[in-house]
Amino acid sequence: MSFRVKRVLLLDGVDPVCGQILMDVGISVTTRNKLTKEQLLKEVAEHDGVIVRSATKVTEEVLAASDRLRIIGRAGTGVDNIDVQAATRHGVIVMNTPGGNTLSAAEHTCAMVCALSRCLPQACAALKAGSWDRKSFLGYELHGKTLAIIGLGRIGREVAKRMQAFGMTIIGYDPVTPVEVAAEWGVESLPLESVWPRADYITVHTPLLPHTKNLINDEVLAKCKSGVRIVNVARGGIVDEAALLRALEAGTCGGAALDVFQEEPPTDLTLCKHPKVVCTPHLGANTVEAQRRVAVEVAQQIVDMVNGRPLVGVVNAPGLTNATNDACKPWIELAQALGCLANHLSQPVETPSLTLNVDLYGSEVSKMEAFLGPALLVGLLKGMTQNGINLVNAPMLAKEVGVSFVVRTHPDKPAPLACSATDAIQVEILRGFKSHALLGSAAAGQATLYALDGCVWESGLTLGRNMLFFSASPSASPLAAIATQLMAVHAVVTSLLSSAPTNKEVWHVARTNSTVDLTTGVPGARLVAQVTF
Repeated sequence: MSFRVKRVLLLDGVDPVCGQILMDVGISVTTRNKLTKEQLLKEVAEHDGVIVRSATKVTEEVLAASDRLRIIGRAGTGVDNIDVQAATRHGVIVMNTPGGNTLSAAEHTCAMVCALSRCLPQACAALKAGSWDRKSFLGYELHGKTLAIIGLGRIGREVAKRMQAFGMTIIGYDPVTPVEVAAEWGVESLPLESVWPRADYITVHTPLLPHTKNLINDEVLAKCKSGVRIVNVARGGIVDEAALLRALEAGTCGGAALDVFQEEPPTDLTLCKHPKVVCTPHLGANTVEAQRRVAVEVAQQIVDMVNGRPLVGVVNAPGLTNATNDACKPWIELAQALGCLANHLSQPVETPSLTLNVDLYGSEVSKMEAFLGPALLVGLLKGMTQNGINLVNAPMLAKEVGVSFVVRTHPDKPAPLACSATDAIQVEILRGFKSHALLGSAAAGQATLYALDGCVWESGLTLGRNMLFFSASPSASPLAAIATQLMAVHAVVTSLLSSAPTNKEVWHVARTNSTVDLTTGVPGARLVAQVTF
């Protein structure tokens, strides 16, 4: 796929340093503030990349408006304002900056816990209104209390570190973080069911996903200590706002600190106006340092992508992390070429569904498993799908058209043929009752075919330009006839190569400058495929 990015659209007030970094490497930058839907659709269609914060919603409609969009950068962590599945279908990379706002979000969480425990906003508002009222704002010490952190990622860990300084006991839950690792941070990792009854304060630091939506709900709040306090500086919707309001009204919840809401800005302010609620308008990452940091990070990620350096922050195609590396590009080209050749060799039968078995031999090529699989599918599905296909959307589109796909790695095994390099890709394609097997390598920097259905080219067959693949019996000698037929249609033949003979068949391959319309058969040979790489 092309990683060229010439024009980038900056939205949502992304720090100007982002645009400056991009312009310094020759990328044109357009900065816009609030756009109507119609304006957004028009602007997106004219850019290769879009960088947003949390305000702009990048929907299926927005993605469908552009044929040139290649990347969406999120200057921040959450990508719930981006339709990631639709972006994947359209072959658009989605990147975020998971580390850029970590400190700011963690500090804001800690500030919310402190404000909640000492009624700071309420007391401040009362005094500004002229009321000296100490009795109404009796607070609670944090020392000795238990803080439950749901989600022990970057932000959760930083919160734990800071709140331990207040003398709090930290417990938590994270399905990914091992118990022993959490213990190294001073956090007791527990199952969720064991967390709820022990917590005096609960703070959530997870993405908004189907299984985290309304994670804190009526059922959970009923399991908590009476007077538990809830903090959400992550994403609106993780806490069931209606359930939280019921618990506050009933007195079973002692207070809540909310920086994010299911609807932003909220149109119903009932929860915000509750006397036991501390609320802020999504300020978790809203610091000068964080906004500059994420702007720099997302710009640098795009620059790295354009310059072929390893990618970070890829949300919808993490396998592309090293796909831009110069050492990997010949292997990607080989995989695409093998996929394309396999599809042309395997003529459609009653069903278009097929099975592709891929074996990667050698330590170096085995490391490329994550993107060589999609690269093979790109070649295989070229011209078979309505969407433009690339390394991002190939697995999704393959599944939709009935392609079964398996990749196996053999880092400690050399390639099956001694004539090929140590590292190689072997592809077996099965469609109906027909199958073909291909073996290739890019160890020399070029996509090279070494074997096809057991027939071997000892010196290798470089894949490129237009190639015609003829099958013949071992007893036939059709090269002269092939050359004659090609010259009869004014084809410019640049090479004619035959595989080593087997008891079954021999493959003869003609390379021409352009596609050939060969309407007349060749005596003693059968044209199986014509492929333009």
